[in-house]
Amino acid sequence: MGKSGRKPRESHRQGRGRRTSHFGDDLPSSAYDAPPPHHEDSSDDDDDGTNGATAEDEQEEDAKADEKDQWAAGSMPSKFHLYQLSVQSPKGDISYLQKFFLMYVGGRVPLHLQEDFCGTALLSTEWIRTDARRTAIGLDLDLESLEWCLENNLSKIGADGYSRMLLFHGNVLQPKEARLVKQRFNDLVQGLDVNSGNGSSGSNKCEQLGLANSKCIANSTMSEAALPGRDIICAFNYSCCCLHSRKDLVLYFRHAFNILSKRGSIFVMDVYGGTSSERKLRLQRKFPSFTYFWEQEEFDITSRQTRISLHFQAGKKQMLRHAFTYHWRLWSIPEIKDCLEEAGFKSIHVWIREMPNTQSSGNAKEYNANRDVKYEESQRFNQGDAWNAYVVGVANI
Repeated sequence: MGKSGRKPRESHRQGRGRRTSHFGDDLPSSAYDAPPPHHEDSSDDDDDGTNGATAEDEQEEDAKADEKDQWAAGSMPSKFHLYQLSVQSPKGDISYLQKFFLMYVGGRVPLHLQEDFCGTALLSTEWIRTDARRTAIGLDLDLESLEWCLENNLSKIGADGYSRMLLFHGNVLQPKEARLVKQRFNDLVQGLDVNSGNGSSGSNKCEQLGLANSKCIANSTMSEAALPGRDIICAFNYSCCCLHSRKDLVLYFRHAFNILSKRGSIFVMDVYGGTSSERKLRLQRKFPSFTYFWEQEEFDITSRQTRISLHFQAGKKQMLRHAFTYHWRLWSIPEIKDCLEEAGFKSIHVWIREMPNTQSSGNAKEYNANRDVKYEESQRFNQGDAWNAYVVGVANI
């Protein structure tokens, strides 16, 4: 049921310094899982230009450092911070995104990412951090999580990050109406000596900072922005389960298909299943300073709808119950493939990995995944207790 964690997500009733803007004409697997294997792509990394082992080692060290800093003050951190520490693994996702793009498109390096249902956009932040040429667009219905990203994730990258990443507040079913989230450009401009040595005036500050077009239009919509065709669009954290009807799922896939690059591009989502996904289930993972609980509170076999809640506990008395709650419709892989084909995708590929057995009773089961289990492309897969999958739609080849 889950890849190593994820970011809070919307619900659908659903280096530093100045650069030229890269935006020109040119969030679970919130279920349970452990971080991808340290040596996950030891043989494949030579093909996709990533180093999965090093990336994951660094990620775990960063998480430990962040956790220690947050508890230094003796108060419980933000629910968004707890989520990122316990549920997300952006470097593992990015490694697979690159691999899928090079396998099914090839010919160039993917640069332009859109992360739908992005939550705190940790994946997008990591995406632009890893290559100065990259851009990212995040879209989510939860304004609070987007603003938290600006203050806590994107702010760590600095001016260069603000010039290459845009966050939009809106519904994935109506993306053109989504509005750009204000990014405190006045503070950013004041922090940089944009007039130094170039004789330029204050009226051109946006251009000097690489914030031309949409990023200088307060409250602009996505339809008004000059954005590149996306090389990759992803919808992780089981976010497509927020869409409860087939009509909405196809509509969303069509929106994604229409903004993908005409030069060749992919759409990637995740999904989970197995016998454990169709019953009540409560799992936990212990961290040095807190415990994370994933609870599937109910499952309706007639509608395939379920309710998921995430809880956090720090010490014996600090308990943050229902920090995040999701009402999902669990889509099957055949249903997803059928909807992607109807939306226009040329080919669909499924990568699956089997998860550890979760049969348990009584209190929450301590969950630890086998780090050696990889995702593998599959044409056939026998249903197990728990599995997680990437579904890749290839467009415009």
